[in-house]
Amino acid sequence: MTDDPLVRVESLQKYYYEQDTFVDRLLGREPQSVKAVDGVSFDIAPGETLGLVGESGCGKSTTGETLLALREATGGHVYFEGEDVFAMGDDDRQRFRRRAQVVFQDPYSSLDPRMTVGDIVAEPLQIHGQSDREGRRERAKELLERVGLSASQVDRYPSEFSGGQRQRVGIARALALEPEFVVLDEPVSALDVSVQAQVLNLLEDLQEEFGLTYLFIAHDLSVVRHICDRVAVMYLGEIVEIGETDDIFEDPQHPYTQALLESVPRAATSEHGRRVDALAGDVPSPRNPPAGCHFHTRCPYAREACREEPPAYDVGRNHEAACFRLDESHAYWESTPIAQNAADSEGADGVGESTGPDESPSEAD
Repeated sequence: MTDDPLVRVESLQKYYYEQDTFVDRLLGREPQSVKAVDGVSFDIAPGETLGLVGESGCGKSTTGETLLALREATGGHVYFEGEDVFAMGDDDRQRFRRRAQVVFQDPYSSLDPRMTVGDIVAEPLQIHGQSDREGRRERAKELLERVGLSASQVDRYPSEFSGGQRQRVGIARALALEPEFVVLDEPVSALDVSVQAQVLNLLEDLQEEFGLTYLFIAHDLSVVRHICDRVAVMYLGEIVEIGETDDIFEDPQHPYTQALLESVPRAATSEHGRRVDALAGDVPSPRNPPAGCHFHTRCPYAREACREEPPAYDVGRNHEAACFRLDESHAYWESTPIAQNAADSEGADGVGESTGPDESPSEAD
């Protein structure tokens, strides 16, 4: 953790509650909740890029949107330069909006097809009452050129651009108010590999030029390793490991992180000439997550002690992981192993055939 973070997230929660129906009330049933984000904490230092990774549905995007107050939090706090974002009044919240922006995943659906790119980029300036129409137009031209487009394209519509160009428009819009902090929600996942490299290089150049701080949400681990200073690994609404990028990739401590890295597609095969499925089992439902360590229903090292929630253990070098195996004196080592083929026959555990990291439920993301 840093001493003076720009952004500090403490025990952030975001639950979605299902509708309270007449039948539920008649039978005395409580409405179920989807625990999309459940007690997430991390810091981001000024000028740093923190990567947030995990399987689809683990709550990455919800975390980014909630910490920006685009979604109402269920619990927890977000501090921006020490000020509680959720406690801000209207004026302070508007100032925060100018200083914290977002680039969305889909470069087409996040842009209004009825507006020209010039109007799209200038819209934040108009909302915040900055400059006149001509001044906003000139500013839009400057921003388009800064992200690698032409000022002459200011009157074109999003449909006239490629995917990579549309994402550049989204980046230009995010920079219009000269923010200090930007949430990048899967900014290159919808782009071709060659275009991904161009956009990533642009993001790095802009960070260096404007001193930007990034929360980089992604599932492509190669991209994360390229651009991020630190990485936080999420599983089922919780952060299970966080540390420097090189430490996470070269010396992962949590079994889920290890399995996630092993799941990256590559040409290597097992000694029997077939691919090894490193990450077994299905992701449990966030409506009813397993008690204790959420990963214990899929973990090859799971023991009875894992039915209790593990703390985050400090393994050195600003690196933490939530796994009892890191504590040699813990009762974990004397407890009984859980057989994974029959682990937790409770309805929530969902142990079965692996669907792979990108085929799991996406309701919470």
